[in-house]
Amino acid sequence: MEASAGLVAGSHNRNELVVIHNHEEPKPLKNLDGQFCEICGDQIGLTVDGDLFVACNECGFPACRPCYEYERREGTQNCPQCKTRYKRLRGSPRVEGDEDEEDIDDIEYEFNIEHEQDKHKHSAEAMLYGKMSYGRGPEDDENGRFPPVIAGGHSGEFPVGGGYGNGEHGLHKRVHPYPSSEAGSEGGWRERMDDWKLQHGNLGPEPDDDPEMGLIDEARQPLSRKVPIASSKINPYRMVIVARLVILAVFLRYRLLNPVHDALGLWLTSVICEIWFAVSWILDQFPKWFPIERETYLDRLSLRYEREGEPNMLAPVDVFVSTVDPLKEPPLVTSNTVLSILAMDYPVEKISCYVSDDGASMLTFESLSETAEFARKWVPFCKKFSIEPRAPEMYFTLKIDYLQDKVHPTFVKERRAMKREYEEFKVRINALVAKASKVPLEGWIMQDGTPWPGNNTKDHPGMIQVFLGHSGGFDVEGHELPRLVYVSREKRPGFQHHKKAGAMNALVRVAGVLTNAPFMLNLDCDHYVNNSKAVREAMCFLMDPQIGKKVCYVQFPQRFDGIDTNDRYANRNTVFFDINMKGLDGIQGPVYVGTGCVFKRQALYGYEPPKGPKRPKMISCGCCPCFGRRRKNKKFSKNDMNGDVAALGGAEGDKEHLMSEMNFEKKFGQSSIFVTSTLMEEGGVPPSSSPAVLLKEAIHVISCGYEDKTEWGTELGWIYGSITEDILTGFKMHCRGWRSIYCMPKRPAFKGSAPINLSDRLNQVLRWALGSVEIFFSRHSPLWYGYKGGKLKWLERFAYANTTIYPFTSIPLLAYCILPAICLLTDKFIMPPISTFASLFFISLFMSIIVTGILELRWSGVSIEEWWRNEQFWVIGGISAHLFAVVQGLLKILAGIDTNFTVTSKATDDDDFGELYAFKWTTLLIPPTTVLIINIVGVVAGISDAINNGYQSWGPLFGKLFFSFWVIVHLYPFLKGLMGRQNRTPTIVVIWSVLLASIFSLLWVRIDPFVLKTKGPDISKCGINC
Repeated sequence: MEASAGLVAGSHNRNELVVIHNHEEPKPLKNLDGQFCEICGDQIGLTVDGDLFVACNECGFPACRPCYEYERREGTQNCPQCKTRYKRLRGSPRVEGDEDEEDIDDIEYEFNIEHEQDKHKHSAEAMLYGKMSYGRGPEDDENGRFPPVIAGGHSGEFPVGGGYGNGEHGLHKRVHPYPSSEAGSEGGWRERMDDWKLQHGNLGPEPDDDPEMGLIDEARQPLSRKVPIASSKINPYRMVIVARLVILAVFLRYRLLNPVHDALGLWLTSVICEIWFAVSWILDQFPKWFPIERETYLDRLSLRYEREGEPNMLAPVDVFVSTVDPLKEPPLVTSNTVLSILAMDYPVEKISCYVSDDGASMLTFESLSETAEFARKWVPFCKKFSIEPRAPEMYFTLKIDYLQDKVHPTFVKERRAMKREYEEFKVRINALVAKASKVPLEGWIMQDGTPWPGNNTKDHPGMIQVFLGHSGGFDVEGHELPRLVYVSREKRPGFQHHKKAGAMNALVRVAGVLTNAPFMLNLDCDHYVNNSKAVREAMCFLMDPQIGKKVCYVQFPQRFDGIDTNDRYANRNTVFFDINMKGLDGIQGPVYVGTGCVFKRQALYGYEPPKGPKRPKMISCGCCPCFGRRRKNKKFSKNDMNGDVAALGGAEGDKEHLMSEMNFEKKFGQSSIFVTSTLMEEGGVPPSSSPAVLLKEAIHVISCGYEDKTEWGTELGWIYGSITEDILTGFKMHCRGWRSIYCMPKRPAFKGSAPINLSDRLNQVLRWALGSVEIFFSRHSPLWYGYKGGKLKWLERFAYANTTIYPFTSIPLLAYCILPAICLLTDKFIMPPISTFASLFFISLFMSIIVTGILELRWSGVSIEEWWRNEQFWVIGGISAHLFAVVQGLLKILAGIDTNFTVTSKATDDDDFGELYAFKWTTLLIPPTTVLIINIVGVVAGISDAINNGYQSWGPLFGKLFFSFWVIVHLYPFLKGLMGRQNRTPTIVVIWSVLLASIFSLLWVRIDPFVLKTKGPDISKCGINC
């Protein structure tokens, strides 16, 4: 890819494609295709040296390599134009008559010894060009790795600016890719031996005195290991869970058999709520039955894949960053994320960063251009001095000793210079933001006078700009930089674009065409790389020969900056990330949470994981019925042979079977180059593809109609149907049998920003809950989807069911929060008078709840303050955001009323936690405020009633007051958010002042000390007429 090629904008459907340079007029991109083969009409392609392929050296007749090789093997072996016999070119197999030639012999092609990755490239390249290419021997047709595939007419060679619009090159052709080597060849044998040695690291050559043997043995060890929770911590925890389940069953039985006849409605409501809470607790608790932790060995990863003097074998990674609105997601935040990605501790040629601008904003484009320039200075600085974190804003604002562990004599001087460079960079970004605050009437104009293609954000062509790449992507020290690509997909009226999920799928296809890395890292624009070795941590799982084959993604926990010390609204969500996710990792893996996740590309393409070898069943001779099963004599069949081949083939057999039944155009879309990339498990692009052709095809795959009549969003990529597309995407992978990994390095891998304002936090929770409600009513609901094949484990299904059901808990929770106030106002209660024996049920239940929480905190390491904040916000969000999500979800399902997606603001306040105290009105504040006021009024009314009725009424009052105070204490952070800044009267003072003032007022009225009491006659003794 050329870094200086300019902004490529165009629409495949409209046959438009232009290149916009900074100081040039826009001009049609007419020369993207080069020369075409006169035989089949496809592109001629390039040689391995980058030169144009020439089949005939006598007349130069334009013919592509597949047609040249087909003519040599099956035809007359002569040039169609000059009739001169074709000479054997480098890389071509020998045919009869080549022995007389004196050209340099090509030994590696003569004996067909090549690596597995090269075989995939040859097969994919054959599919790309759509030619008939037969094997290197008559018997090779049976051993072809890939079956015939129908390549569509839209092979990427659509008319450009009217240049090639005659439709000559859109023919449908049946493709026969290059076959792989035979199963018994030397390469296959050597490969199987290598796999066997890796699996049996203790079986190798005889030990000797070579000091390098120790390193080789170390490299053969697993790259990671499970760290189970200590039995002294987990076993008591499980015992208490079982005891709590039994106590809960006994308690509910008692509640059902002892109704309150004078308050039947209150009793029935409370029992229904308690049963729902019990079911919800079971769905949440039991997926935490097998919690585990993991360790990684980065040194073993380097020893295995980064050997000195050999090419780096670490897998390439495509990094996706998505942004929409630069006003809510400031460009400086996005720039810091991009800079931290470019400076990661990973081979630069293996990293490609793609930024999706779904708002088609010129501000994002220009800020990314500035970021690319600043990266030329920032990246070498980070790698020279091992800076952490590698986002400049966070690094320069750290309040730590930045000189710790720094020994380089020029560090202080260069750090001071770099800080000055970054401040100048911030000023330039701020100037762009200030300029973008007022949109010109004629729209935005680029530096060369060209109108910005994205002036209409709802009707614009697709845009791609390669800022950093192989050509021009060098830092100030002359070292190569990772790729940086700007992408804005095409948008037109009348098309469904599917919000963030659609943007992510567009990035998957663009990256598949341009770089096609086998793994992809997904980050939000505000989540920067806090640990430069984060990708290496993920590779310890994904590239591990033992477990990596069945891992679909590695999820990292979310960590946040800028949250107040007390974490008033549980923004850190520590209970979920440090307890629930560890429990899921012990079952089938954590759920995908939308960011900080490294995917395997093949898993996103809808493929199933490779099947391991089946354990052989015991077969007896039939004389003893107790052992094994009786051997059955059956005839040999072709199906048996196919089954044995499939068993030996493993993943290759599964993929071959899938590809033979799948129509690739209906599955992946009408792009031959992209379809080719999906077959290359090890990644990479065909070597004969020119950058210009790839850029044009990249514009094709982000066109607004590309996904029509394909499986994108239903079986491939990010799944559509919910605004929480992350849950759906991970759920589909787990249903196919994949497993995921939860990676928690000591230094957090990524850090982001969270909305610390009460209203913003509730709106964020509302969006998550609404997505869960949409999934619950969709065909992908965990309650009824994914049972076929039984690949989703039951405890994993419990967890997914809980993620879709939890919003509905808001209804019983709201009722249960109002019940104490009603009981206080009506002088009734939800329980009958209990005996001493019955009180043991309540005491046991409360004790089991407390002990479960304590033991959970013990094995997870979560603090009691974090656990309590999570409990408080569970009530706050439950009676506000979750309740509104259920209502909006029902309106959408029943009445078709859709709600708009609101991007969470990532902007920060200059004042420390200034946003925390800002009051923003939203209707989500109404239910908690109402519940709070009702309970406070109920407490006042209950105490006043007890004062009026005497001492005997205080006993029943304590139970009612306990539940009412339980509600008020849980809503305390909400009330604190309503009260405003901390420099005002403390919230607790206001609460107790109102409460005590009301009680003392009632006491004053009751006592009435300043009114003279007059005693009259005793009516009971002398009568009313006395």
